[in-house]
Amino acid sequence: MNYGENFENAIDGSKQPFLQKSMPEKSSSTHGVSAMFRGSTATAILCTLIVAMGPLQFGFTIGYSSPVQDDITSDLSLTVSQYSLFGSLSNVGAMVGAIASGKIADCIGRKGALIVAAIPSIVGWLAIAFTKNALLLYVGRLLTGFAMGAISFTVPVYIAEIAPKHLRGALGTVNQLSITIGIMLAYLFGLLVSWRLLAVIGLVPSVLLLIGLCIIPESPRWLAKIGRESDFEASLRALRGPDADISVEEDEIKTAVEANQQQTRFKISDLIERRYALPLTIGIGLLLLQQLSGINAIMFYGTYIFKSAGVSSSKVANLGLGAIQVVMTAFTAWLMDKAGRRLLLMISAGGMAICLFLVGLAFFLETHVTAASDETPYSILALTGVLVYIVSFSLGIGAIPWIIMSEILPVNVKDVGGSIATLINWLSSFAVTMTVNLLLEWSTSGTFWIYALVAAFTVLFVALWVPETKGRTLEEIQSSFQ
Repeated sequence: MNYGENFENAIDGSKQPFLQKSMPEKSSSTHGVSAMFRGSTATAILCTLIVAMGPLQFGFTIGYSSPVQDDITSDLSLTVSQYSLFGSLSNVGAMVGAIASGKIADCIGRKGALIVAAIPSIVGWLAIAFTKNALLLYVGRLLTGFAMGAISFTVPVYIAEIAPKHLRGALGTVNQLSITIGIMLAYLFGLLVSWRLLAVIGLVPSVLLLIGLCIIPESPRWLAKIGRESDFEASLRALRGPDADISVEEDEIKTAVEANQQQTRFKISDLIERRYALPLTIGIGLLLLQQLSGINAIMFYGTYIFKSAGVSSSKVANLGLGAIQVVMTAFTAWLMDKAGRRLLLMISAGGMAICLFLVGLAFFLETHVTAASDETPYSILALTGVLVYIVSFSLGIGAIPWIIMSEILPVNVKDVGGSIATLINWLSSFAVTMTVNLLLEWSTSGTFWIYALVAAFTVLFVALWVPETKGRTLEEIQSSFQ
């Protein structure tokens, strides 16, 4: 065999399932799963719970920096600006992870991309746990941030591609639910253990993710896309159960893949075509509006608002906000496939707009009405606005944009388009985080009213552009943009 043939075989090998290259066809992990579970619901839930370790780590990374600030700055003699850099580096790493994750998931599969995310996460947490200086602390934060970016794209896509259509909304919400649980656990354990031990706890979800990936099947749609027909059938059979009739779904997936393959090789310039541009615009729009509607500002300023209302402990206040997010996101998971995506998005954005207006009004009145006796009612109004805002955000805007992004993009552009949408989400998150202090110094009430206008625009955007995807297969959704 000559060098050229060796090279071609190596390229072909890179397109095989990451964990199945050395496995005999009949001993694939997908058969193990189908032997263990006897129905599509149980298997889909198992797979979702395993990959949910990724967003659990994601949330833990977000929540980690809040309860440990005083201890880290004291132990490592950091200045406020040095610690602020530590906090923001996770966003920088996430942008890199978002850019890389689409190509990685395309080359070595959804499971392979999650492995690539989990390993840097483990190394990053160990670096933070055992650091003696700021440099290693920064490296660890960058690595955990990279994992966040890769996970934020790959997990919603994997869940959407393996879930049966009647469960896709509920299971997709598990991604955001796991993030909120991770944030709450970071706040909770931050009250109980040292910052180094908290970092060690942070690597546990990634370790569990690596172990779990050994027993769950690869995405059947990705396997069909790269031409691994036997693995595709085995994966779909494992997901739907040995006794399920998969012929209709199998034909739909194959037809969609064949239609994409008959087209010319996809190029970035093809994204301007309507069949790609419209779903990509919807996905990017939702993920952009999610960040521009002020969630980071509310979480940043929430501690002050709690203190104004008489809650003295910022750590307890953060834990309370985290608990509210967990409960409401769990409720959304139950409601998702009953009420539909559009309705929940409009109710969520509308509620956020009203709450942001009330928070802004409270600060406006507190600034311009000087009577001391009136300050407490204004603080209570702001506190109520924040709490209901968190409820509204968790009801739809928190989870659904990620679900819709993973549902509406065709499989042949999902990796590139999804990476672009995820990158824009992280860029907008970084921009909001970096500008919130400047805006609050300019005008506290004006800042929240700006976010209220964005939330109100989100209602209009959803009403005019976002399709309902409840109860439809991915192929049905994507064909509607042709």
